Parts: sequence; C-alpha cells; structure tokens
Amino acid sequence: MPLPAPIRPEPSPARVEPGRRRSDIEGLRAVAALLIAVYHIWFGTVSGGVDVFLLLTGFLVTGSLVRSVERDGRIAFGAFWARLVKRLFPAGAVVLAAVLAGAYLLLPRSRWTGVIAEVQASALYFGNWRLALDSVDYMAENAAASPVQHFWSLAVQGQFYLLWPLLIAAAGLLAARLGRNVRAVASAAVGAVLAVSFAYSLWITAAEPVWAYFDTGARLWEPALGGVLALVVHRVRLPRRLRTAAGWLGLAALAACGVVVGDALPYPGFASLWPVCAAVLVVLAGTGGDCAPLSATRLLGLRPLTWLGGHAYTLFLWHWPVLVFHLEVTGQDRPTPAGGLLVLGVSFAAAVATSRVVDGGVGRLTRTRSAPSWSLAAGVLFVVPVLAAGLLWGGSIEHDRRLRLELSSDPLAYPGAAVHLDPELRANLPALPVYPDTTTVVRDTIDQTSECNSLLPDTEMRRCVFGDPEADYTLVLTGSSHARHWFQALRPIAERHGWRLVVMTKNACQFSAEPQTYRGEPFAECTVWNDRVMDEIAVLRPDAVFALGSLTRAGEGASEHVPHGFVERWRQLEDLGVDVVAVRDTPRFGFDVAECVDRHGPGRCTEDQSRSMALSSPFEDLEEVPGNTRFLDMTDYLCEEGRCRGVIGNQLVYYDSDHFSYAFSTSLAVVLEPHLLDALVDAPADGGSLAEAAGHPLVPVGSSGEEADGPPRAGPTGSGGERP
Repeated sequence: MPLPAPIRPEPSPARVEPGRRRSDIEGLRAVAALLIAVYHIWFGTVSGGVDVFLLLTGFLVTGSLVRSVERDGRIAFGAFWARLVKRLFPAGAVVLAAVLAGAYLLLPRSRWTGVIAEVQASALYFGNWRLALDSVDYMAENAAASPVQHFWSLAVQGQFYLLWPLLIAAAGLLAARLGRNVRAVASAAVGAVLAVSFAYSLWITAAEPVWAYFDTGARLWEPALGGVLALVVHRVRLPRRLRTAAGWLGLAALAACGVVVGDALPYPGFASLWPVCAAVLVVLAGTGGDCAPLSATRLLGLRPLTWLGGHAYTLFLWHWPVLVFHLEVTGQDRPTPAGGLLVLGVSFAAAVATSRVVDGGVGRLTRTRSAPSWSLAAGVLFVVPVLAAGLLWGGSIEHDRRLRLELSSDPLAYPGAAVHLDPELRANLPALPVYPDTTTVVRDTIDQTSECNSLLPDTEMRRCVFGDPEADYTLVLTGSSHARHWFQALRPIAERHGWRLVVMTKNACQFSAEPQTYRGEPFAECTVWNDRVMDEIAVLRPDAVFALGSLTRAGEGASEHVPHGFVERWRQLEDLGVDVVAVRDTPRFGFDVAECVDRHGPGRCTEDQSRSMALSSPFEDLEEVPGNTRFLDMTDYLCEEGRCRGVIGNQLVYYDSDHFSYAFSTSLAVVLEPHLLDALVDAPADGGSLAEAAGHPLVPVGSSGEEADGPPRAGPTGSGGERP
C-alpha cells in the first residue's frame, strides 16, 4: 500500500566539520534523527527535526566560514564544496541506487517513471522544487509517497551550501573595504537574510502552505538563525542553573514537537518557531564550559548518542525508503509496532554499513590526496552511475511504450469502449497487455490539454481551439478535470463534422454559478475563473456548451447529485441563446486503477457503482430544467450490473482513481457520437458517422489519437490546437 500523502519527510542531518566539535551538538543530531524516524514510522507526522538540522547546518557552516575569513582572509571555495561532495554524494548515491532497484522489484509499473524522475532530481539537488511543483498540481495530489521524497531536504541544504560561502565571502570583502570587523559585517548580512526569509516564510505559508513546506526561501531563515547564533554565542554568559534549565526545556520541547505541532498547523511559518527555539535553548545550554552532572548537555554528550550522531545522516537516508517499501510489501497504511521496529532496525543496520563501507572507503581513498579535485571526483563517481541507470531504465520504458503503441493500432485487439458495439468481439477479446502503458499514461493524458487548462492557483482563463477554427458551429468544453477528460472523445467528433471545439478547463473547478470550496477552504480562484469563462462565452456566443451535469462523490454511501449552481449556470446560458449538453459524471474508484492493474491484472480492478454514483440517473427527478439543456448518460459504457470496470476492451479506462486515460476517452467517440448528435439537434452532421467514415464499425476517424512518437498535444499553432 502507498504511504499516505500528508506525511512530510524531513531534511537530513548532513554534516559539516566545524572548527570545534561540541559533543552535545553531535548528540542533538542523534536525538533529532531518532525523532524523525520514530514520528515517520509510527505516527506519520513531522517531528521538528527538519528545523533542528537546518539550524545546526547554519550554526556549523557559518562559524567555520567566518573563522576561515578571519584566519586566511578568504574562503577556499573549491576545498569547501569538494569536502561537501565527498561527504554527501557517496552515501546518497548508494541509497538512490537501492531505491531504483527496490522500485523495479517492489513498486507497480505505474510508479516507475515518477521514481526515476525523482531519483534524478534528488541526485542533482533540486528535488525540493519538483515536489513543490507537484504539491500544487491537482492531478498529482493523490500520488503515493515517493521512496526518495525525503531527499528534498538535501536539495534545500545543497542550495544553502552554494549560497552561504558567497554571502560570507562578500561580507568579508565589504568588511575589508570598510575597515570593519568581519564578524560584525557577517552578522549584519546573515541577520538580513534571516529577516527577509522569515517574513517571506510567514507570507508564503499563509498563501500556499503546501508549496512553502518545500520552498528554500521559506526555510532559509532557519540556517540563518543558526548562523547568527554561531556569530554571537561566544558572548553569551549564562548562569549554570539557567543553562541547565534551558537544556532540559529545549530537549523536552523538541521531543514534544511532533505531538504539539504535528500536521495541525501550516508549516513552516510561525509553527516552526517551536523546534527552532527548542534547538536554540539546547545550543545555548552547552555554552560556558562547565555543566551540571544531570544536565541535558551532559546527556547529549554521552558516547552512545555521539556515536549515533555520527551515523545520523545515513540513518536519515535509509529510514524513509525502507518504510515505503515495507508498507508496499505488507499492504499496510502504517506499520505495526513490530513492523516499525523492523523498519528501524533495518534502517539502522543499513546506515552503519553505509557509513563504514562507503564513507570510510572514500575517506581512505582521499586521505593521501589532498587536492579538492580528488574529493570532488570521489563524490561524483558515485552519482554518475545512478543518473545513467535512470536514463537507461527510462529508455527501456519508452521502448516498451512504443511496442504497446504498435499493438494498439489493431482495433480488434484494443477496441476500448467500442467493444460494446460488437458482442462477438467482446466475448472473444484476446488477452493482451493493457494499453496505454501505465508507466506513462498520466503525463501523456494530461499533456494533451495542459495548454488549455488553468491550475489551482490560476484565475486566468486559458483556451484552445480544435477542429475548424472558421467553422459555423462552435462547441465549448468547460469545467473541471471530469469535464476535461471528455476532450479526446469530443475532438474526433468535432473534426469529423467540421465543428470548432473550444476547450477551457480548470482543475477542481466546476462550471457552476455558486461559490465552491477546495479542501474545505473557499475557492475564490474558481469563482473568478468561472466569471471569466462566462465573459468569454458571452463574446464567443457558441452554439453549445458541453459540461458536467452531475457530481459524484467517493466513499461508501456517497450520493450523486445535480448542484443548484449547475442549473443556474444553464439558465444563464439559456439567456445567451446557448444550448447545453450536460453529461453525467463518471465513477470514482477507491484505489488507483493503474496500480491495481500492475499488481493484480485487469480482471480484479472493478468497483461498485454505488460507491460514488446513484444506481439511477439523477437527471430523472430533476425539476425545472431549462429548455436549452439536454442530458447525456454514458454510464452503461462504463459500468454493468452495478460494477464499474478499470479496463474495458483491453484499454486502461482510468489513469488514476477517476480520470479517463487519453486512449479510452478517444475510444468513447464512436459510442458518444450518436448520443451527442441527438442532443445537439442544430449541429451539422455531414458525411456520415465516425464508424462509417473509418470503414470499420469499431474505429472512429482519428480514434487512436496518436502518432509514432506519442499522443498529440494542444499547442500554440497548427491543427493540434490554437492558443488565441
């Protein structure tokens, strides 16, 4: 079973050699790493370790860099970055290679391309931005947790490591020019970054909390605070009793962070002050030299914790993929107590082995070679094979996709929805690999109309034109993703009969006259977008609009209904003289259909219609229907005797739990056409039906919707689509 999406993995405790090693800080790293693993494994929430490690990273790096400027008058950039590469790359690359192998052996095909892309992003240290983009992608919101999702934190730290030496070097140059103390100028520069980043963090967390979690700018204030602490901590003189109290208070607050904060508050924002302040207290408690025998500082300096702190980085690297693969193998959403101990034990063993074999081996190899190029080469040597393996695997997937594409050209082998037109073919349909290939179907489907579709935060109305742009008859397709997935069915019909098809859609936004919500919050962007679509329709004056007529809801006992806002919108279109074709909404499965097919085969991937749909059409009891509105119900082509199928006619019906694949939607054209023409009584229908024009009762013109290099996509020019 995939890991639940809300779980937020945390950054790594990547090490940087400080000028003076404090054993309590090494112990603090160990505690933070254990909290991360424990909260992830058994509770599925954050622990505050993300903030502790970012703070410590800033504390150690800033102090080291400033001391370098004070001592040598410069920063040895090459040596600094080479040491980081040697410390971070080898262990990270080993884990990434293990993830590729584990994904091939344990994960369904539908997740392979995603894992490959995430591994490549992780290896190149921009994984946080990939996850940030996915976090605001409505079509990707139900994606299972990646086994390398936690590598986003390494990307944040990697970007910090690139920026910080430049900042401190600039502060050193400015101090020399002004004749000022380097530490004072560096404190001002780091403090400015702290202030700007914290203000930005508060703003972006309030505006886009999911994006903010992965945003480097929203996190930069935490290592900056660590940097300020490193530059002023030598001046702090606290009484021993106060330091003892601060240490225990900070340690207790950190341990409780996952319970107090958890996933309940927008993050990072104000909520991240809790673990950051807790870590500051612990760091301050370790100043001053002497400490009480029963102090937190003394506890953190014990040999078992400092030893574990030495393996904190590799423990962090391993615990998450081990957890993801464990849940995949066991089919659980959360490990049992014994299963969690197994995950922790395997992660710890792998961490120790990686530290000794990989890091130790690289250390021995470069110990007698002091040139930074050797350290750099040693680190890069591990990453290149991982990138190459991902490219080769991706090429193999593409080769397999093309083979399935060639097979799909036979309408008797892959009829899709058209199988309903021939009972004999249906009874004797050959058993073949499902098409489209589950590894690429998501992106292949979404990309076809991405230029016409507004994303969640957008208020801009986008549109594409298909068919004959100068046609006398215009049909508009508009609404949410459940309207959007009828595009491939409508396009060949419009092209066959010489219509103009205009597409304007927005994720999660129904074509409705009433305000809507998303994830329980007012969806103001949807309201603005709806108004702009109506303005466009008022100017365009199409002959008809194709939109959803009902809404299904997932879950046992959920009811399908026709929202009042839909009917009100139809009345507004009637006032404009525009006809409406309201199509019944489609089923919603309780699982990812593509993953189900990969795991169990097509025969077992079915769902009760009653889980999301009414057994009879909600249109039947609808009162006061505007005179311009006609209804379409295509449920019989999707569900039979109360069961909805995930594979029909050897074609994958849904690429996730409820959105048509581009191939199946295209196959619907031949069965949709007569119903649509009956509803659009004024629409020209010249030259016969799609089936007649193709010379075969199962194949509509252009039904494959593909060329040798993949499915066609909406574009700025040409017959594929026009962006006004």
